[in-house]
Amino acid sequence: MPASVQKYRDQLENRCLLVKDLKVFPIEAIVRGYITGSAWSEYKKKKSMCDIPLPDGLLESQSFEKPFYTPSTKAEIGSHDENIHPDKVVEIVGEKFAHDIAETSVKLYSKARKYACDKGIIIADTKFEFGTDSDGNLFLADEVLTPDSSRFWLSSNYKVGEKQDSLDKQYLRDYLLSIGFDKKTSIRIPENIVQKISEKYAEIYEMLTEGDPGFI
Repeated sequence: MPASVQKYRDQLENRCLLVKDLKVFPIEAIVRGYITGSAWSEYKKKKSMCDIPLPDGLLESQSFEKPFYTPSTKAEIGSHDENIHPDKVVEIVGEKFAHDIAETSVKLYSKARKYACDKGIIIADTKFEFGTDSDGNLFLADEVLTPDSSRFWLSSNYKVGEKQDSLDKQYLRDYLLSIGFDKKTSIRIPENIVQKISEKYAEIYEMLTEGDPGFI
């Protein structure tokens, strides 16, 4: 904390955050270690993922030999993100930032994946967001490795060739698909669905942090 804040440490410690003003790139930096979700849907149609050609014979939920960086646009509220080829990121943020975002995203995912694996959790995919400060330095921004931004599977239940039971917002996605949600009209989520999502989020939190309230 800056000196102007440190003198109030006895009042502010554990009660405040130091934030930075960033210009956030309009890119969702998605990293996939397994083929599932929209990637699986595209593969079934075109044998590709974000227009990246993939080999024949892949099965749903199968792991890749190495993680794939598969970005998407970050749409305005009311619109939908669009998966794009990594090369298109260069047109949006420039070559240097495109390279740094891709490299950093894969490193972050790989480190988190190993940590989670030791806890009995598979991180199938996740997304990161990045921004720059006034000096042009790259920063990781927004939420990181949460059930809203990641797809978590139990290692003990994992089976190649089928859809996995997720401890993340996939449960809500499945519910909305089941009622034919048009992605435009505001709706109220039933209390039993809210409760189930809360239970899944609490379960993944406990597994990843082992209940440590100071874990960040």
